Amino acid sequence: MRVIGIDPGLRHMGWGIIDVAGSRLRHVANGTCKTAGRDLAPRLVSLFDQLTEILRVHGPQTAAVEQTFVNKDAAGTLKLGQARAIALLVPAQAGLGVAEYAPNAVKKAVVGVGHADKRQIDHMVRLQFPGIDLDSADAADALAIAICHAHHAQSAGRLEAALLAAETRA
Repeated sequence: MRVIGIDPGLRHMGWGIIDVAGSRLRHVANGTCKTAGRDLAPRLVSLFDQLTEILRVHGPQTAAVEQTFVNKDAAGTLKLGQARAIALLVPAQAGLGVAEYAPNAVKKAVVGVGHADKRQIDHMVRLQFPGIDLDSADAADALAIAICHAHHAQSAGRLEAALLAAETRA
């Protein structure tokens, strides 16, 4: 299974792609979609185009996006939500299933604690993929989101298998 993790952002949207085979994870690619300027609409179009191209080139089979947290700046939160909409729309439009994870769930899955900082996430991603060249802290976060999704998908698969086995024994 090929997973794309997306860390939404209006100026910097991190992305990371991994291949998952059982419990084995392999880094495929990572990067950062960047926008500039003050006008919102062209920036959203740029994110849409960049993310569409990434999906075309790398062909992920599923996607995971970090949920937005609400901060004190309502306007900033709203703009981040619009960038997040692009992060949800592009994979959905490509026919991929899109999972969403809270930031604390991602941190807990990758670092082991829900309130880890960016350095700890970066460190654990580098441990998972030795020798990796990370494009940015946003790309490291995106890979962490992909890793979180891989762990959750594996757990869900084991649960489904156990339920199916229990039903056939009954």
